[in-house]
Amino acid sequence: MDALPLTRQHHQRLREMHRSAGWPCHDALEIDLLAGGFLQRHFDADARETLRLTDAGIALLARAHQRNRAQRDAHEHLVWCVAQSQLRQGRIAWCGLSLRAPLARDDGGNDWVLANPDVFSIRRSSRADWLEPVVHEIKVSRADLRSDLRQANKRAAYLAMAGAVWYVLGRDARGRAVGDADDVPPECGVLADTPEGLRLLRDAPRRAVPALPHHVWMALAQATPAAPDEPVQDLL
Repeated sequence: MDALPLTRQHHQRLREMHRSAGWPCHDALEIDLLAGGFLQRHFDADARETLRLTDAGIALLARAHQRNRAQRDAHEHLVWCVAQSQLRQGRIAWCGLSLRAPLARDDGGNDWVLANPDVFSIRRSSRADWLEPVVHEIKVSRADLRSDLRQANKRAAYLAMAGAVWYVLGRDARGRAVGDADDVPPECGVLADTPEGLRLLRDAPRRAVPALPHHVWMALAQATPAAPDEPVQDLL
């Protein structure tokens, strides 16, 4: 059954069927899942058709859930490692922020994009022009990396809010690197997660950025910075 080339869309459809009344869509995804034995058809007394997951479909969802959980655990661990590295450099770091960034249009106006950097950090400074905001985006899946790199507006939003943007490339469930420096556009730096720690693959270009706008300060004020894993001396 697993010989079928199932994709993330197939898994998503199975989850939708499991949570719903099972009304059929009659599309190609459904045909694949029926042919693979992951769905089965049911007819009520009025000949109305519904779909139900088979035991094989439930088992497939369970395996997909385990893989996703392992990826989430790996992602969260690498986010924590990056945040700790920023703290050791004397910076203040936040994880999982939602920040709005303006992207200029050809007509002179702005489109506002919501960005969620994995790690956002600034220097400890009372001077707005010394903050040096930095974004780190963490990837532990090749598919996630490729999907992210296709989102030009998301990357532009990161570049608009930070003086340097880094991609941190982890390893997949088989221990393979999810990418290298050639996969990432040159306007971003690249770090690789290795058993020895984070390794520099390409430095991030530094750019001067305007002072952080009011809405960013409000988001930072409402969020809790990352805490160090061990006591550190307060920087003056």
